[in-house]
Amino acid sequence: MVRVTYGAPRAKKKQRLFKQARGFRGGRSKLWRTVQETLMRSWAFSYRDRRQKKRQFRRLWILRINAAARMRDMTYSQFIDGLKKAGIDLNRKQLSELAIHDPIAFDALAQEAKAARV
Repeated sequence: MVRVTYGAPRAKKKQRLFKQARGFRGGRSKLWRTVQETLMRSWAFSYRDRRQKKRQFRRLWILRINAAARMRDMTYSQFIDGLKKAGIDLNRKQLSELAIHDPIAFDALAQEAKAARV
């Protein structure tokens, strides 16, 4: 029976994974077993964090809206409630951008929200 080696395919696989591990420190980019472990972990983290990024951005937008609303004597929840009652349908990303780059428009929204809550 002939002894089977997987020389070329295995070398190609290792080469591909070593290339992905470039930039890692120490043995994490030089030692085969460590490279495998590190890449598996990095893939798991990247999968998880693609989902967490969405949550973190939403938290950031809410923080910014809350800060801007408090400068206009409202809380975040009062502001959002007023916008819903006024029928203004803007998402949190847009509201956050308005709060930063166009405070005059945000003032108008805050006035609308206050009026709708009364």
